[in-house]
Amino acid sequence: MRPEQTRLDRLSLTWRDPPGLWGFLTTVDHKRIAARYIVTALLLMFLAGMLALDMRWQLSTPENVRMGPQLYNESFSLHGSTMLFLVSVPVMEAMAFWLVPLMLGQRNMAFPRLGAFSYWLYLGGVLTLWISHALDITPDLGWFEYPPLSGPAYAPGHRADIWAQMITFTEVAALAASVNVAATILKMRPPGMTLARMPVFLWAMLVASIMTILSMPAIMLVTSMLIADRLVSTHFFSPAGGGDVLLFQHLFWFFGHPEVYIIFVPATGFVSAIVETFSRRPLFGHSVIVLAILSIGALAFGLWVHHMFAVGLPRLGNNFYTAASMAIALPAGLQIFCWIATIWSGRPWLATPMLWVIGFVTTFVIGGLSGVMTASAALDLQLTDSYFIVAHFHYVLVGGAMFPLFGAFCYWYPKATGRMMSERWGRIAFALIVGGFNLGFFPMHLLGLLGMPRRVYTYPAGMGWERLNQVATLGSVIAVAGGLVFVANALVCYWRGAPSGPDPWGGSTLEWAGEAPAPSWNLAYTPMVDSLTPMWNGAAPLRVADGVAIERREVLITSVTDADPLYRQKSASPSIWPLLSALAVSVMFIASIFTPWAIVVGAVPIGAALTGWFWPQRPRRNRG
Repeated sequence: MRPEQTRLDRLSLTWRDPPGLWGFLTTVDHKRIAARYIVTALLLMFLAGMLALDMRWQLSTPENVRMGPQLYNESFSLHGSTMLFLVSVPVMEAMAFWLVPLMLGQRNMAFPRLGAFSYWLYLGGVLTLWISHALDITPDLGWFEYPPLSGPAYAPGHRADIWAQMITFTEVAALAASVNVAATILKMRPPGMTLARMPVFLWAMLVASIMTILSMPAIMLVTSMLIADRLVSTHFFSPAGGGDVLLFQHLFWFFGHPEVYIIFVPATGFVSAIVETFSRRPLFGHSVIVLAILSIGALAFGLWVHHMFAVGLPRLGNNFYTAASMAIALPAGLQIFCWIATIWSGRPWLATPMLWVIGFVTTFVIGGLSGVMTASAALDLQLTDSYFIVAHFHYVLVGGAMFPLFGAFCYWYPKATGRMMSERWGRIAFALIVGGFNLGFFPMHLLGLLGMPRRVYTYPAGMGWERLNQVATLGSVIAVAGGLVFVANALVCYWRGAPSGPDPWGGSTLEWAGEAPAPSWNLAYTPMVDSLTPMWNGAAPLRVADGVAIERREVLITSVTDADPLYRQKSASPSIWPLLSALAVSVMFIASIFTPWAIVVGAVPIGAALTGWFWPQRPRRNRG
């Protein structure tokens, strides 16, 4: 047997998962965990999309009685909570889980078991929200649950508690995932990949992870305070007891506005990777794009009051946040100019991923312009509770984050499956989704300007809103049809698509260096980097280094700034303890909806599970 084949066989033996159900439950393979995140998020996106289509159908005609106010409020709350907390952020983290180790030439994440724990806990939050919907106790106060409406006096029962604990589930999972991604990028880069040579995608994921770590504690704190008000009669948000309802809004939006950019910043990484590959040249203004991402990450924490212009804050404060809200458009504009310059000076190839970039740029510019409009406190007072805000919000989040995500899915699909998606059906899906989206949401700007309020389940005839609502509903149907075509294309090509080979697009970064689909060990050797585009070094082969063990799970640890090799670190093996720990935490969270004693009692199984997780083990050597 050839030495190289022997090496691959030994790597396979070291990094493989146990067979069957036990392997499914215990895996710590970053690719399998990411795939579960992505599949779960796509399923939830479909369910949330059906809710949105149902609400659109309700509003397509005046005085419609298909849905009553209670059902509409439940649908609106479930749609918003699902898309913002269970889809948008988790799916971006999933892309980081899947791509970061491959782009670094590493064999796994920095904390593999923490990655598995984050998914199981995320799944707990998903089941908490959607099982409550099946049991007819759906949260019904919006995706924001403002007090005093969510306080004990106005929201009896447990609908508000379920929403608050769902937030706790997903935010703890997001924090675990973000710490994992940040540590992997900072301490596991291949030799030679200095901070100056990091791809934009890695910078985007690093900034988004740090933003998550800094902002998520605010939303976890505010939902915990809300539960305390409801469960043990504290008065954080009760004016009668010395509390303040605006405290909830300040803490909520200190997380809420950075969350928009936690979703958007990874999308800039997707776009940068696609533009570079399909323009056939390195990015124009790489340093400018990186500085713009860093600027967005910093400025995002200084404009949360953008969402509170109507609550009666001092005018001086409104002026400051108006300026901050407008200033954040500058780094986003710089990025767009750099991408356009890269395409203009390159040799663009209009494959399906590149079409999604074009759709993103045009749609996001519309959302950005309406964002600058609503950044003005005076104009925002007129528009804040109208359908204009619904249109702006979706243009920014769907056009600015989901369109790049669809492009990224098409771009890295061959790497994940070893097969190509159909270009013909990909273009059809693109046309239906982008066309339907704009047909569905652009009229909402006009509805808002005509005075249609948001969060209403019906409206009287004769207001002049009927035709625009019918157009918006038609556009939503077309967009959903495009989504179904997109999913069908992916599923059919998974089994019947043309073989892709290891690098069908001619990409510039390290994830394209290995086989497709990537094996459990990712790369047989540690790559060495000497440029921003290591896969475009002409005819010269990619330089590699040896030394990381193949008979036991190891990863290479490097320095933060210069990526100098420091030492080899043991990588965790498959384990059932992340699942058991997530189950223990989930039981505590759910039980605490009904009694505060669950926090005390629930600490015991959590402690037992964590003890098993971190119990020292003797190293095992492979046999065979």
